[in-house]
Amino acid sequence: MTKQKLSIIIGLMTTLVGSIGTMAQEAPQDWANLKHFQEANTLLNTTEKVPNRVVFMGNSITTGWLDARPDFFKGKPYINRGISGQTTPQMLIRFRQDVIDLKPKVVVILAGTNDIAGNTGPSTIEMIVDNIKNMAELAHSNNIKVVLSSTLPVYDYPWRPGLEPAQKIITLNTYLREYAEANGHIYLDYFTAMADDRNGLPKKYANDEVHPTVEGYKAMEPLVESAIAKALE
Repeated sequence: MTKQKLSIIIGLMTTLVGSIGTMAQEAPQDWANLKHFQEANTLLNTTEKVPNRVVFMGNSITTGWLDARPDFFKGKPYINRGISGQTTPQMLIRFRQDVIDLKPKVVVILAGTNDIAGNTGPSTIEMIVDNIKNMAELAHSNNIKVVLSSTLPVYDYPWRPGLEPAQKIITLNTYLREYAEANGHIYLDYFTAMADDRNGLPKKYANDEVHPTVEGYKAMEPLVESAIAKALE
């Protein structure tokens, strides 16, 4: 090998190593967004006994609830811990700090639609169910009552069209119902109350047919209140 060729190879290797180093530095490290609620969790007085505290764990549907219907949460021991776009593995990672450490009596878990949409990569129904089971088991082992919400109906995702999620959501919800009933958890069935004849979410409940409007949340509120009351019995 000539000195010229060796010099070229060394130059290419140096460039490659430098690029890898730059990519590593630029890669996001907080994949589960643990920092999102750290300050709020610190400010929340978890040492003081708060009767019947309820944590809502979820994604944009949960955090959007607080934005669209703040009065629903006002004056109640409800803590909203939704993060937009999140999938069940991300929620599982932050479940201890954002749920267990807040010492609630009840956790309401609403998750799964972003997994089906592939927000953090391909995910099977079994993977989604396993992650939700893990959250439920963590809660149960810490004496927290569990409300497992059905995934809301979706006919198509505007940001990822063509995935045909409706039947996948029905299958997911069947597994969640069976698991909840077998393990003494409360199953919260939003799907049946909100689905249209396509097994999607009608525009009267969601302009984009995914994220509820005020009317959508109004339809959900009595259902979740009833589920929480059952969990607290």
